[in-house]
Amino acid sequence: MTDTIIKLGTWNRRRKLASGKTQRQKLHTLNWTCPETGRKRRLSFASKADAEAKRAALLAQMQGRRYFNPGSNPTVAEAVAHWLDLKAADIKPQTLKTYRILCRCITGPLLQGTPKERAAFTEAGVKPYRDAKVLQMLGHRKLSELTTAEIRLWHATVRDEVGEFTASEVKGMFKSILALAEEDFGVPVPKMPSNLTRRKQKPRKSILEPAEVAQLLDYARTDPQRGIFYAFPFLTGVRASEQLGLLWEDIDLDRGVIEIRRVQERDGSITLATKTEAGAREIPICASLRKMLLAWKLVCPRRDGELYRVFCGPGQPRAWPQRPRNAGAAILYSNFLRRYW
Repeated sequence: MTDTIIKLGTWNRRRKLASGKTQRQKLHTLNWTCPETGRKRRLSFASKADAEAKRAALLAQMQGRRYFNPGSNPTVAEAVAHWLDLKAADIKPQTLKTYRILCRCITGPLLQGTPKERAAFTEAGVKPYRDAKVLQMLGHRKLSELTTAEIRLWHATVRDEVGEFTASEVKGMFKSILALAEEDFGVPVPKMPSNLTRRKQKPRKSILEPAEVAQLLDYARTDPQRGIFYAFPFLTGVRASEQLGLLWEDIDLDRGVIEIRRVQERDGSITLATKTEAGAREIPICASLRKMLLAWKLVCPRRDGELYRVFCGPGQPRAWPQRPRNAGAAILYSNFLRRYW
């Protein structure tokens, strides 16, 4: 790369104006052969000083082995888009949507404001008020020009503007994005910074003691309509999305296992996939849970007279002998938290 010769020259550009006259403009040029592709390149500048400054910058990059052909040297935003495109085939749509939102902390723009204001700006791109400040972040930076110091400063900005947890999450995503870009584009990327400053740890959330859990389970056994809803997570350790997406065909009382192979989305639809690959698993049914499931199976709301969802809504009561309207329908996550959990 150090043997590359960049020649300085001039040429006269001719442009025909709308009036019919021909305008001539003297431009200064840089001509060289790209050390990566072997193809000739030329850049034009309005002044000789600009051309000489660009030639000095190119030579410095080549001598420092930091020169890359613009066609194979993507920006951070392009590397993020490439990473998301590959992820789209392996993750759920809802998870992909979350990744896209988090990646805005990397590429920008990022609004300075409350979480609700940032969410509205991300969705619609409209500022909550005229003087709201928007941070550009790293999306416009070329990967070959990115430095560890810039990443450190970016991480501190995300931590201060959004929060410690989000900063930690997007840092891990950014590390994966850079590793993929280095593999696919062949562009050396900077190291992720270490010894990042952290805020004081928040007080840890209090959890139920074993005796309190035992008291809750004892009460759940006396609550035939709702007890199974809040006892099930304690007896199985499943996520809320896995619990709400559970069907009766997933429960094998003869073998004594529950198969976790689907989840419920926020809109109530079911996805035949778990949050992660390790999420697909079998959970043993203990004696206490078996009794509760057998009792719940007798009174569980039916969809069109047939058992379908394990955890479903009771529906709207109607005069006997009509079945409740919408019985066996999905319970949305927000309703589960408010009415049961």
